[in-house]
Amino acid sequence: MASKPNTPKGTRDFSQLEMQRRNYIFDTIREVFRLFGYRQIETPAMETLGTLMGKYGEEGDKLLFKILNSGDFLSGMDREELVGEEPLRVAARICDKGLRYDLTVPFARYVVQHRDEIKLPFKRYQIQPVWRADRPQKGRYREFYQCDADVVGSDSLLNEVELLQMVDMVFRRLNVRVVIKLNNRKILAGIAELIGRPDKLVDITVAIDKIEKIGIEKVKEELCERGLEAEAVERLVPVLSIGGTAAERLEQLDGILAESETGRAGVEELRTVIAATERLGLEAALELDVSLARGLNYYTGTIIEVKAVDTPIGSICGGGRYDNLTGIFGLPGISGVGISFGADRIYDVLTALDLFPAQAMQSICVVFANFGSSEAALSMDVMKKLRADGISAEIYPEEAKMKKQIGYADNIGARYFAMIGQSEAEQGVVAIKNLADGSQTTVPFADLAAALA
Repeated sequence: MASKPNTPKGTRDFSQLEMQRRNYIFDTIREVFRLFGYRQIETPAMETLGTLMGKYGEEGDKLLFKILNSGDFLSGMDREELVGEEPLRVAARICDKGLRYDLTVPFARYVVQHRDEIKLPFKRYQIQPVWRADRPQKGRYREFYQCDADVVGSDSLLNEVELLQMVDMVFRRLNVRVVIKLNNRKILAGIAELIGRPDKLVDITVAIDKIEKIGIEKVKEELCERGLEAEAVERLVPVLSIGGTAAERLEQLDGILAESETGRAGVEELRTVIAATERLGLEAALELDVSLARGLNYYTGTIIEVKAVDTPIGSICGGGRYDNLTGIFGLPGISGVGISFGADRIYDVLTALDLFPAQAMQSICVVFANFGSSEAALSMDVMKKLRADGISAEIYPEEAKMKKQIGYADNIGARYFAMIGQSEAEQGVVAIKNLADGSQTTVPFADLAAALA
C-alpha cells in the first residue's frame, strides 16, 4: 500500500477558507502600503549564496535552505572530501543558490543591482514567502510570509512617523487593539556608556530584552553571568525602572544620559518622532520601552515593535532605522527605515479574537440552481450579465435535488441561492433565497444585479 502523501515538515497547505482569510490580511496591508506611496516589487525565491551567506550571522547561515547545483553536483569531489570536510564547506562546493531567508537582504541586493534605474528616496513593499531551516514548533514554520515596507535614501524622521501611521491604520482596519513600543539604538548605546561598559552593548541588550519574560532579578543575574560587574548592573536598574508617559520617560532619560552625546541624540530623535506622531493622532497606544532591543545587529536608530493587547501572542509587527543596509553589497551610506508585518501571527490573533469579518469568508455571491438544460442555459445568460457588473456567480453543474444544491451553496459560503425554473423563466424573474436568514423574494432579471449588490 502506497504511503499517504504529506507536506514537508514545517510547511502546510491552506484551505479555501484559510486563503480567503489570509488574502483579507494581505489585501488590508497592501492597500495601506499603497495609500502611503509604497510600490510593489518582487525578488526571486532563490538568491545566490554569495548574496545570502554571512548576512545573518553564523546561526543564520546554518538555517539557510541551500539548493543543489544542477547536473552532476558531486563532480570534482571525492569520497574523502565529502566525509572529512566541514558541512558548510561541502555545501559551498555543491550549492551556489539558496532560498531567501528574509526580504531585507534581497531588497538590499535589488537596490544595489538597480541603482542606476531607481530614484532616491525609494519606497517599496514586498509580500512574499521566506524559508528558514528552523525547528518547527507552534507558531513557527519553515515557510512563512513577510509583508515588508521600506524607504531607503532618506535620513528624514518623517519616514518613521509615516511608518507608525501605517501600523496604526493596518490594525485599525483589522480591528485589532495594539501597543506600539519604541526605542532607539543610540539610547541603548548611551546606557552602555553610562554604566561604563560600551564594549558590552550586545550582552546588555540581549539580557534586558527578556525583562518582560523573566523579570528584573533574573535579568540582573544574566548580566552578571555575561561579565558585567555588580556595580555596573546596579547602575543599570534605575534606567530600566523609569515610568510614566512617553514624554515623561524621555525627560527622565534626558537627565540620566546627560553625559552621553550618543544617548542624548537618541532621546532627541525619539522625542521628534513621538511628538509628530501624537500630533497626527493614533488609535494604538504608543509606549517608550528602553528594554526593547530587537534587530540590534543592523538597527542604528529607531526600533519599533508591535504587540496585540488582547492576546498573549508575541510581536506581530516590527522594524526600525538602519544606516548602511546596502553597504554589505559595496554601496555604503544609504540610510533606510522599514517595518515588517507577521502575517501568520496576525492570522492567529484574528482567529483567537474571532475578528474575521463575514465577507472575508464568502467566496461567491450567488449560486444558481440547475433545473435542466433549458433553465441552465437561461441561468448562464443571467450570470454573464451579473459578472459583467462585478457580481460573482456560479451554477450547480448537474441537475440534482434542491436540498443537495442548496447545501452546496451554503457550504461554499454563498450569500444567495437563485432559482430560475420554468415558471420564473416565463415571468422573466429570479427567485432569490437569502442563505443567512432563509428569507426569499422574487426579482425581475433587469433588477437582479442591483438587488444582489
